[in-house]
Amino acid sequence: MNLRQRIEKSIIRMTRSMNLRSKIVLFYSVIVFIPTVLLVLGAGYMTLHIVRANYMLTIKEAVRQSAQSIEFRKQSYDLLATRTATDGELISRLSRDYKDISEQLGTVEYVDRSFLFTSKYLPGIENFRIYHTNDTLVQDGGLLWKPEERKLSGLTEQVWYQERFRSQDNLMWTNALDDKTRLVVSHKILNAYGDVYGIVYLLLNYNVVFAESFDRPFEGAGQMYIVDGNEQIIASSEPDEIGSRLSASSLSPYWGSPEGTAVNGDGRVLITQKIKSGWTVAALVHLDRMEEQSTRIQYSIVGVIAFFLLLSIFLITIVLKNVIWRIRKLGVRMTDISEGYFEATVKNRDNDELGELELLFNSMSGRLGNLVKEHTEAVLKEREQSFRALQAQINPHFIYNSLSLIRWRAMDQQDEIQVRTIDALTTFYRLALNNRVNVTRIRDEIEHLKAYVEIQQLRYPGQVLVEWQVDPDVLDLYTIKLILQPIVENCYLHGGITTKQHAFIQITIQRLGDTVQFEVFDNGQGIDSEKLQRIRSGSYTGTANGFGMNNIRDRLTLYFGSAGRFEINSMEDEWTAVTVQIPVYEESPEIKKGDEA
Repeated sequence: MNLRQRIEKSIIRMTRSMNLRSKIVLFYSVIVFIPTVLLVLGAGYMTLHIVRANYMLTIKEAVRQSAQSIEFRKQSYDLLATRTATDGELISRLSRDYKDISEQLGTVEYVDRSFLFTSKYLPGIENFRIYHTNDTLVQDGGLLWKPEERKLSGLTEQVWYQERFRSQDNLMWTNALDDKTRLVVSHKILNAYGDVYGIVYLLLNYNVVFAESFDRPFEGAGQMYIVDGNEQIIASSEPDEIGSRLSASSLSPYWGSPEGTAVNGDGRVLITQKIKSGWTVAALVHLDRMEEQSTRIQYSIVGVIAFFLLLSIFLITIVLKNVIWRIRKLGVRMTDISEGYFEATVKNRDNDELGELELLFNSMSGRLGNLVKEHTEAVLKEREQSFRALQAQINPHFIYNSLSLIRWRAMDQQDEIQVRTIDALTTFYRLALNNRVNVTRIRDEIEHLKAYVEIQQLRYPGQVLVEWQVDPDVLDLYTIKLILQPIVENCYLHGGITTKQHAFIQITIQRLGDTVQFEVFDNGQGIDSEKLQRIRSGSYTGTANGFGMNNIRDRLTLYFGSAGRFEINSMEDEWTAVTVQIPVYEESPEIKKGDEA
């Protein structure tokens, strides 16, 4: 006795004294309810701790990715400013003395040609200027400017130029003093000796450059900042703090504290990520708020599972009540049967297993007296069918002897037409009347079809041209008999082929890989679309010589299953094509049975 059998016997022994209701409740509790509760509690506890442990990793990864994105954007604008400020030709033209207007125009054209189109590459550039102090060079108001008393980002051009000239940084990002939604990128134009000949000025739209990265970071559970090397806040998810000093921002109490450590017990932690340009991307995250969201999700999951557990208990109670009551009712009716009352029945309203048992019980109680009669009727019907099959058989020898006599008389009268007709009929009936054979070689099927075509050619001399295209490799393969002749017969009976000028029938038999394809094409009157649809769906009952299209389709399925294909296509008043495909059989096929069909 193996372990499984021992466990089964032990369980049966322990529950033997319990009724069916108690057994089902016990099994439900042990298999479903208790494991589900334990699994939910354990999974919830583990999930909550895992989520908490992964918060910091997730936040750090989010900050790192944001820093990479910000650095990539910054480098794009830095590259534009640097490329412009370090252009050797531009430095040369800004440092020379101009004698006439043509030289100045040449410089203006060079600047426009080299940098005007370049400034359109990046989004968010609202203004692009090259400031210089060369008295001999004009300012064209396009890209070339001289610092004057005009306003520029909250300062006059001269004040801004002097501040940038005295600054030790060649490349600088600042916030516009008059508009926090604008950023100023500037770069000194220096020669190899450090002489300043101008400053590149870029005015950027803050919303285009940084707003996307700072729109509700961490789904509203935190803030993000960009702090430059001078502790100036370049960008922030808090619009009021853009452009302010770090010391005056809400980030100040947390700056310098160990990363990931809450300050003042408010549940906020600071995560920072430096980028190559000296900026720092900082995230101030509300861990307590994020954990509150996680806790609410956990409680929601537990609540949903508890609801469905209670619902399952309610439903199984109803099902148990119904099952036990119906089993008891069946027991009462079986007692009636045991006492000889065979008219006992059980009302059936359900389609479950017990419903099937109730139906079987009613059938048993109602048909006990009719079993012998039904058996006798079945035997009589079987004998009747056998007799009808016997009546349907035709003695081929009688037909052959009769045709032989007629042929002898025709030869005696030297009537070649009759002799050809009788020979074709003899060949035709040799296969058609052989009821013991349902399959044949393709060469015999072709011989049978040629005999039929010969008869039709004698009936309609010179009216229909019949073309044969037969692959010699298929002649010794097997097919079911009488598969082609009904199709060709339809060309004459239903296709009106004999009434059409230049009428022809094309018969093609070829091997295509593992299949043999038969195709009969005629240019008769075709089939209208409605009738064609009925033939394809199998609802058309038209026949040809006793074998309709449905008969061919059914016999293909009987012998070849889904591998036997029958297709018919037609265009009304023009043509009809019937295609049959069967698998390659070098041995005689047999009828498919069960799942083989």
